[in-house]
Amino acid sequence: MPLLPYALARPFLFGLDPEQAHELTLDAIARLQHTPLQCLWQQPRVADPVTVAGLRFPNRIGLAAGLDKNGRCIDGLGAMGFGFIEVGTVTPLPQPGNPKPRIFRLPARQALINRLGFNNEGLAAFVGHVQRAHRFRAAGGVVGLNIGKNAATPIERAADDYLAALQGVYPHADYVTVNISSPNTQHLRALQDDAALDALLGALQARRNRLAAEHRRRVPLFVKIAPDLDDAQVAVIAATLQRHGIDGVIATNTTLSREAVAGLPQAGEAGGLSGSPVLAPSNRVIGGLRAALGPGFPIIGVGGVMSGADARSKIAAGADLVQIYTGLIYRGPALVTEAARALAG
Repeated sequence: MPLLPYALARPFLFGLDPEQAHELTLDAIARLQHTPLQCLWQQPRVADPVTVAGLRFPNRIGLAAGLDKNGRCIDGLGAMGFGFIEVGTVTPLPQPGNPKPRIFRLPARQALINRLGFNNEGLAAFVGHVQRAHRFRAAGGVVGLNIGKNAATPIERAADDYLAALQGVYPHADYVTVNISSPNTQHLRALQDDAALDALLGALQARRNRLAAEHRRRVPLFVKIAPDLDDAQVAVIAATLQRHGIDGVIATNTTLSREAVAGLPQAGEAGGLSGSPVLAPSNRVIGGLRAALGPGFPIIGVGGVMSGADARSKIAAGADLVQIYTGLIYRGPALVTEAARALAG
């Protein structure tokens, strides 16, 4: 159990602007990781090893991308008991993201709306942070690196950014995730369309093959998709992933739907909705993917996991691994242990 129960810290953090609370927490973790004060949030990792996409995960609970966009806190966050940590989204060049305010809490539904827009320090700084993280991996943890395109890059040149990012992160990743599903970069989700996805994945697979030969190891490639897809779109994406030899899929990103939060304060803010309302739509997409992909194709389920039972629902829908993000903000590190135990049991 952490030395500082999250129930004591949460009222203070929730009294701050959401982005201020986020940055304050990450800054503290970045400063205190690798020091004795990491005991404030550290807890034992639940042992539940599983092999997915050729990687051995010490347990099936991971941190979703977006919380640590710059990869500054891999070791500190890993001390919460995660089996794997995904950081990013990183873009080739630094960018500030969208104007503030851009994160909004909806506590009545244990939800967040964010329109951050891939704010990050850029590829060079990101790789430097990842290289300095060592304890989590030394203890068996798996690190995924999530890549995207710069907002200023025209959508028809998006592949250039993804190829540059893949080239930069490849030597440092246990797996790489291609994020084509954030709702906060203009036109990005158009890359999920059949022809655009086909072209992008073809280019990425060709580059990955060259990188695998150069570095003498094949790093698994995942694609992260949105929950706002119908069954036909899910089936097309599944077929495209298989055709290009992609190693896995992450389902899902945040939703644009406001049906589950209609009428709540701040529900009308633009951006992606995460948290409890995304559980059902995410599980629907996971189920559609599993039906289309068949057994054995790796699926990481993410969206709305606020309890151990929610984590089990992801596995029941067809996922092999589970990620959390908004649940960590509402529940704290205890959720990591609860979810990992629920899946190990």
